[in-house]
Amino acid sequence: MGIDRVWPGERIWVGSQWFYLAGILKPAVLAPEIDSSVLVGYPAAHTYLHYTGHPTTIYVRTVTADTKRVDNLLAAQANPQQPEEVNVSQPSAALTAQGAFDVLFLGLGAVALLVGAVGVANIMVISVLERRSEIGLRRALGATKGHIRTQFLSEAILLAVAGGAVGVIFGVVATAVYASAKGWAVVIPPLAWAGGLGAALVIGAAAGLLPALRAARMSPTEALWTL
Repeated sequence: MGIDRVWPGERIWVGSQWFYLAGILKPAVLAPEIDSSVLVGYPAAHTYLHYTGHPTTIYVRTVTADTKRVDNLLAAQANPQQPEEVNVSQPSAALTAQGAFDVLFLGLGAVALLVGAVGVANIMVISVLERRSEIGLRRALGATKGHIRTQFLSEAILLAVAGGAVGVIFGVVATAVYASAKGWAVVIPPLAWAGGLGAALVIGAAAGLLPALRAARMSPTEALWTL
């Protein structure tokens, strides 16, 4: 909601009712659903929100070393008469699975960057071969090896950055559409799009370096043979 501190008399609108803000919880890594929840006392929920149900979920924070021992006692504590009807879950297991998915997506991203680098290098090698006459003519007119090297390296970087920008735009649009469909707030961290453009820049420079050096080493006489 964009609130990072509690001001005197500050209120929020919840369930067609104003509530005074008492505090802001720290982010709950193992229970992210709490981060987007508003916590009110049971009497206030009954009086102002007309809630007549019963608690369905209990959150318990434990010391990591005691998690397994506490896990075996929760069902009987929550419902002594029918402990088998209590479902006890450990968010840490879900967090571990999420970490595995993160590693998987990072691997897929690395493969995509590798494929992109190979594609840029291939395009630049073909460009050098097809533009030998241009290279020879420029060298004959006084262009140095450094000029030719800078030209092809700049073209490779611009090609990669343009592709990276298109990818970032598509990623932002896909994120916005998905978040809007789920009713979530659309948040694009600057590190995400800046990292995408930065990776494209590095990939373009690395992939275009060898073709640029190859073009710079080409002698004017050899290049002009293609005219």
